[in-house]
Amino acid sequence: MLQKLREKTSGWIAGTILTIVTIPFAFFGVESYMSQRVETYVARIAQPPSWWPSAPRVWPVTLLWQIEDIDAQTFKERFENARINLRNAQGDAFDPKAFESVENKRRVLDALIDEKLMQLTAQRHDIRISDAEVADTIARIPDFQVDGRFNADRYQMILAAQNPPLTPRAFEAKIREELATNLIPARIGRSAFVTDRELDRLMRLLGEHRDVAFVALPAPPADTAPVSEAEIAAWYKAHQGDYRSPETVRLEYVEVDGSTLPAPAVDEASLRKRYQEQIAKYSSPEKREVAHILVQLPANASEAERQAAAARANRLAAQARAPGADFAALARANSDDAGSKAAGGDLGWISKGAMPAAFEQAAFAMQPGEVRGPVKTEFGWHIIKLNQIQPGVQRPFEEVRQELEKQALDNGREQAFNELTSKLVDAVYKNPTSLAPAAQALGLKVQTTPAFSRAGAPGIASDPKVLRAAFSDSLIQDGTASDPIELGPLRTVMIRVIEHTPEQVLPLAQVRSAVIAAIHAERARKAADANAEALLAAARRQGLDAAANAAGLAVVKFDDLPRRSPAPVLPQPLVDAFFNVPRPQKDVPVLGKTRAGGQLVVFAVRAARDGDLTQVTAQERDQLRRQVAMALGAQEQEAFIKTVRSHYTITVAEDRL
Repeated sequence: MLQKLREKTSGWIAGTILTIVTIPFAFFGVESYMSQRVETYVARIAQPPSWWPSAPRVWPVTLLWQIEDIDAQTFKERFENARINLRNAQGDAFDPKAFESVENKRRVLDALIDEKLMQLTAQRHDIRISDAEVADTIARIPDFQVDGRFNADRYQMILAAQNPPLTPRAFEAKIREELATNLIPARIGRSAFVTDRELDRLMRLLGEHRDVAFVALPAPPADTAPVSEAEIAAWYKAHQGDYRSPETVRLEYVEVDGSTLPAPAVDEASLRKRYQEQIAKYSSPEKREVAHILVQLPANASEAERQAAAARANRLAAQARAPGADFAALARANSDDAGSKAAGGDLGWISKGAMPAAFEQAAFAMQPGEVRGPVKTEFGWHIIKLNQIQPGVQRPFEEVRQELEKQALDNGREQAFNELTSKLVDAVYKNPTSLAPAAQALGLKVQTTPAFSRAGAPGIASDPKVLRAAFSDSLIQDGTASDPIELGPLRTVMIRVIEHTPEQVLPLAQVRSAVIAAIHAERARKAADANAEALLAAARRQGLDAAANAAGLAVVKFDDLPRRSPAPVLPQPLVDAFFNVPRPQKDVPVLGKTRAGGQLVVFAVRAARDGDLTQVTAQERDQLRRQVAMALGAQEQEAFIKTVRSHYTITVAEDRL
């Protein structure tokens, strides 16, 4: 064995690998690898190099591995977004404590890991997205459309309004990355299909009808038998989780609300100065309506291909400049720009900063009706035609004065809010065990909350950030004030826990009546189950009709009951129970029991018939085919991602979640 190991670690291959892993030491030294590092990742994704897939994960070979980290800040931002979305969806039903569960955190983290794996897969397979596909994707985004068509002005306006503002090139790069990341799973999802035979079988099943009979058992008489002390003690011991008081806190807090601060004084001179400082905001830039013919030139084109493209561009430019030339027809016949070709090369209205520099320089030096080119950009050769010019417009001071005044008031109030908040923070940090001295010095009011649990309460206790701080170990154990917590625009609060009650089991004396009621309810439930079992056993011996008649109970019968109905005549859980049992064989009814709406039901399925395919319309058939194919595609996507995961080593830092 040792001889085999010696053979595998000698020779030119091992020497090459040793050289590769030795290189880092020459640049950074041994001490850089021996020194400690503070890791901040919540998940680390590692994969050996493609040329050495069996590389062991041992130092220093791990220096060759591809490592991608998901840092704590990225996870925190995604988790907060998930919290906001779920709270908005659930409203008052939102449970902050349940949301903070380890399972939920892992669910959010797993989604981030899957995204990162798809990015790495796209990079590993060198997936490229064409300019035409990026342009088409952007053009189909509803936010960028006016009257159902892409609008360049709206596109640039929305990008400029982002925080921080986005340039078209940066946004296009983001779209390109997203398309590359999603390309493989999206194509896998769209590849799923359903055969006619599978669809027929499913439609027969979904359209199935059954003949049923059932008996709804009346509730047994209320249990009034005495409950012994031993029973009470045993039930209380076995169900202590049902008799717990939740953890609660009570807070004192100081709130700073910018909307209540006095409005600052605003004079004419300051407004005019603000107008001059923001003159670009109140000026619309010059716009030009242009069309072009693109002769595409790949970045890796050979010299011969470059010369051929230039010759073709010169020939098209000459044709476009010829008297009476139809530029639109020429573009439709010859342009390589898939996004504008069908529209005769029309690019709509453009402003400076939207196009490549050479294209922009030519377009903004032209006169209406003029044709220029060829113009070289990174996309190839362009022949450009200028159709119209829309001069820039500047709004006068008088027109925007009210808006400027509102800005000045808002800015002044924000400045006053920031100054007051800063003073409050400084004062509280000098004496963090009480909010009263700081509040008194600044003329603010100290308020208190009633005790509340992690589920929250009206007022500031409904804010997730307040709840998270109020139940944090640091505030509970130290009794000190929190950092400022933002409740909304120009609204912040500092809190301090003044009373904390841990979660605890309520004493038996306090819940004695509830325990006795639970015992009575359990006895009644068992009695009802026994009655249902007795009726079911009798029905197996003599049939449901005879058994029900002997018990003095009525039998309800439904023939031709559908599995699904737009207006169900019976509760759906009861219908589901009828269809969850096997079909009758040789005219022998299938018996069963279920609980629906708190009532026990014993039933018999007497017959079953497949759905009639002749009653299914082509539209219904196509809709079901799409739905099933979409579900199958989603399953195949999950299987693909699971397979990709198996090729990576994923480490999760649970303590950082």
